[in-house]
Amino acid sequence: MTTYEEFSTLRVERPSEGVLQVVLTGPNLHAVGPQAHADLADVWPVIARDESVRAVIIRGEGEKAFSAGGSFDLIQDMTGDYAGRTRVLREARDLVRNLIDLPQPLVAAINGPAAGAGLVTAMLADITIAGRKTKIVDGHVRLGVAAGDNAALTWPFFAGMPKAKYHLLLNEPLTGEEAERIGMVSMCVDDDQVQAKALDVAQRLAGGATTAIQWTKHAMNNWYRQNWAIFDASLGYEFYGFGGPEVTEGVTSLQEKRDPEFPAPPAVFERPER
Repeated sequence: MTTYEEFSTLRVERPSEGVLQVVLTGPNLHAVGPQAHADLADVWPVIARDESVRAVIIRGEGEKAFSAGGSFDLIQDMTGDYAGRTRVLREARDLVRNLIDLPQPLVAAINGPAAGAGLVTAMLADITIAGRKTKIVDGHVRLGVAAGDNAALTWPFFAGMPKAKYHLLLNEPLTGEEAERIGMVSMCVDDDQVQAKALDVAQRLAGGATTAIQWTKHAMNNWYRQNWAIFDASLGYEFYGFGGPEVTEGVTSLQEKRDPEFPAPPAVFERPER
């Protein structure tokens, strides 16, 4: 049987026959640090080759949070070093591609805050179960970079362009109830029922017709594949921003727990006179 000991930042469990559970762990509401980001990108091809797995759950440890997004250590890797930024960009691209290509159905149990890099796994899950008080927020523009990761690919597809732009451009959070109402998640349940419902759904999937489910998922995910250029562009703009002045103020203001005062755009953004 496949083991997952190499992914030190993730806890991998087998709650029932055919079901694998990936648990996001760590301090600060399971913030995604450098090693966790690499593990999140690389674990899915290993799961894909695990013939004992017929359904997968992704959730945060405990009941308080799914994932608060990228840690300050991860952000420092991207802002302070070109090689680090290139490595994380490659991981971010691999994470989305590997989730889209994962053959087994993936169920996300979203409880508490869900943002940034951790939120990618929930938005690209096949079925998402959210608690009523769940707080979903992309977070990129608050940080001072473009909404890359997955947002330009998934949010307009789920909620429509007007709602997607409202929440992404204003960094406006979504509760679980609102996310269900506009189509961002599959189902909203009471907060203390999120884990149980996700397990129930995963068990039903694991007991279903494996190849029929997997090929249905593969065909439907071609919606993502045919729009891959949108994701690629958004990811490029995001990581370009990690070398700019806005992210410096975004990170500093988050660390100081204050509203950001973003600098005026550089002269290169000024329109030339006619």
